[in-house]
Amino acid sequence: MYISYDVIVVGGGHAGCEAALVSARMGMQTALLTMNLDTIAQMSCNPAIGGLAKGQLVREVDALGGEMGKVIDRTAIQFRLLNASKGHAVRSPRAQADKKHYQYTMKRRLEVQENLSLRQDSIEKIITEKKEILDLIGKSGTRYRSKAVIITTGTFLNGLIHIGNSQVCGGRSSEPSSDKLSSCLLDLGFELARLKTGTSPRLNGNKINYEILQGQEGDKQATAFSFSTKIIQRPQVKCFITHTNKLTHEIIESNLHRSPLYTGQIKAIGPRYCPSIEDKISRFPDKERHQIFIEPEGLDTTEVYCNGISTSAPFDVQEAMVHSIKGLEKTNITRYGYAIEYDYVPPTQIKPSLEAKNVENIFLAGQINGTSGYEEAAAQGIMAGINAVLKIQGRKPFILDRSEAYIGVLIDDLVTKGTREPYRMFTSRAEYRLVLRHDNADRRLMKYGFQYGLISKEQWDELAKKEKLISETNEYLEHKKNGADSLLKLLRRPDINFNNLLELDKELRDKNISFPAQEQVEIEAKYKGYISRQKQQIEKFKKMENFSLPAQFNYDSIPGLRKEAQQKLGVFRPVSLGQASRISGVSPADISILMVYLLSKGKNNTRSVPICTR
Repeated sequence: MYISYDVIVVGGGHAGCEAALVSARMGMQTALLTMNLDTIAQMSCNPAIGGLAKGQLVREVDALGGEMGKVIDRTAIQFRLLNASKGHAVRSPRAQADKKHYQYTMKRRLEVQENLSLRQDSIEKIITEKKEILDLIGKSGTRYRSKAVIITTGTFLNGLIHIGNSQVCGGRSSEPSSDKLSSCLLDLGFELARLKTGTSPRLNGNKINYEILQGQEGDKQATAFSFSTKIIQRPQVKCFITHTNKLTHEIIESNLHRSPLYTGQIKAIGPRYCPSIEDKISRFPDKERHQIFIEPEGLDTTEVYCNGISTSAPFDVQEAMVHSIKGLEKTNITRYGYAIEYDYVPPTQIKPSLEAKNVENIFLAGQINGTSGYEEAAAQGIMAGINAVLKIQGRKPFILDRSEAYIGVLIDDLVTKGTREPYRMFTSRAEYRLVLRHDNADRRLMKYGFQYGLISKEQWDELAKKEKLISETNEYLEHKKNGADSLLKLLRRPDINFNNLLELDKELRDKNISFPAQEQVEIEAKYKGYISRQKQQIEKFKKMENFSLPAQFNYDSIPGLRKEAQQKLGVFRPVSLGQASRISGVSPADISILMVYLLSKGKNNTRSVPICTR
């Protein structure tokens, strides 16, 4: 059988969902191919969305017209704003999901989307012609033709699951791996490498002694992820906190020789920032205990996720370890933890548009690029989807730079620096995080979502009203006096907030200014000096980013450029001087030589980056 589509998305995880939806919404006949339609948008690890820096990513995906924020708002069972006591630059929303409800809701969004077809199949062969994608052949024997392909296979590429000395091929527990697709990518000239990740045991919540555990309530006032969400209606639940102890550590230490991490059975590199409990005990021998979060998996199940004890230890060790922990003495493990090794494509092989450098019209998104996390995957998915459509339409790619979005930081880090371990987003990775806050993602990015037809006219008009209200409020506060000072000057004081102004000024109170507008006015007032300074830094950054580099250029011909720099620049092919400066092994002196040479040869007369449409 032969079927043709404009765009084919391979993989139904969080990257695949966003890529498929955005492609269809931009008018492309789109197919999402996955090995199991029942596991679309599966939460393979902890049932939560958001977290430090990850919450910013979800807000940005929403501002561009993505779906993750809307679905988690509809299905969450606990909302928390992390770092609420700290500055706005590092605050991030997080929500505990009703795991199955999230999955079913996202699947339903895909099922009813116009221009989108869901098909249960796995790809076993990729046919190209003259370095361009031509056809895909599925396990079913179906031949698929498309103008662009987006590969979002998560941990399924040649996946290998480890529990103790037991090994079984699989992309997730009880699910097959995608082995032939790895071979296809190798045949196309991609370099593949191996990474490792893992998950924690699931427990029977009915047999946990919650009375002796520390409860963790959600926020009374939920911070929604989607700018379109007006009210949170689902029942909210409590999470709990416990800790490992001396006995737990003794059990793990005495069985390290049975752990595949320490027997040499697992050879791939695991996540530095989300290590297994075996790693924690070994790397931090002086630490007497490690925190564990007991997180419900949903309203209709008693299963809980034991966040903090990711493990690949043998079954008997997992049993002993769990039962040594306060509150968990009498519970039973419903699903054992495991580690998984899988193939990925080191991301220096892709362009900032997420298109492969060596094969046209193949885009990669998610864990196949070396990332870790649902949010990082979704962010790449929506960008790959947009750029696949733009490529088909003959338009220039959509690239967000580091000063515009966490998404820009994420992709730039991947394609410029690469990664040899699972990449996780942190606020510390963003140089301009004070202007890249979760609260202003709509003001930063919704214009692009509207430009590409992913944000409705109603949403756009609502943002325009919000901007007008912010402007009018600022003007009022600047001119309205309270004693010798303006209200705006009062608001800049650390001990004064917007509610205090409402108490002081009846006219302001009568304006009924919405909370989102109040929030923006207050943040910008209090951080005015810092924001101004960061914007100056961004201007300097833009000058480097706007100094374009020729796509095809012989770096070996530049006098004075060090050999290492010549080699690195020749491999990475940076699109701008700014990107070149972030490549490991390229020094500031190399950048100066490169700039002088290009100016002398008249290679950058326009000073514009040819990859941007904005």
